[in-house]
Amino acid sequence: MNKKNADSLEKAKGYAFLLLKFRQRSEKELEQRLKRKKFSEEIIRKTVEFLREKEFLNDNLFAKSWIESRIKRPFGLRRIKEELKDKGLDKQIIEEKISEVKESYSEEAVVEQLARMRLGKLKGIEAFAARRRVYAYLIRRGFSPEVVTEVINQLCEQFY
Repeated sequence: MNKKNADSLEKAKGYAFLLLKFRQRSEKELEQRLKRKKFSEEIIRKTVEFLREKEFLNDNLFAKSWIESRIKRPFGLRRIKEELKDKGLDKQIIEEKISEVKESYSEEAVVEQLARMRLGKLKGIEAFAARRRVYAYLIRRGFSPEVVTEVINQLCEQFY
C-alpha cells in the first residue's frame, strides 16, 4: 500500500470512528457516509473490514439496539422494519430481530396506551374527527392498521 492510500485509509478510519462515536451504524450506512466523503471503493471496503474485525461494526447488534431504542419512543414494528431496511440491513437480520422482540412486546397494549392519551386530549372534538386524528397518528408511528382500528373501536365506545 502506498503512502497516499495509507493516509486515505487512516482518514477514512478516523471519520468512521467519529461517526460511530455518536451512535452505532449499519455497514451500509457507514459505507454511504464514506462514499459521500469521496473515499475510494477500496478504502471503504478496507475500512469496513477493519471495523467489522475489531467488532465496531455488527449489523446484528445494530439492529437489536435500534429496535430497542425505537420501541421506547414508542414506534410500531412496521415503522422500525422500514427504518432498518432504509439503513441497509439484510432482510433476514431484520426478520430475526423483530421476531425476537415480538415475544415480549405487545403492540396492542402500546397502541391502547397511546390512543387513550390522544383521545383524552381530544375530548372536546367531535367523535369522528377525534377518531380520524388518533388513527392517523398511530399509523404514522408505524403500528399495524388492524390493531389500531380494533383498539380505537373499543376505546371510542368508552369515550363517546
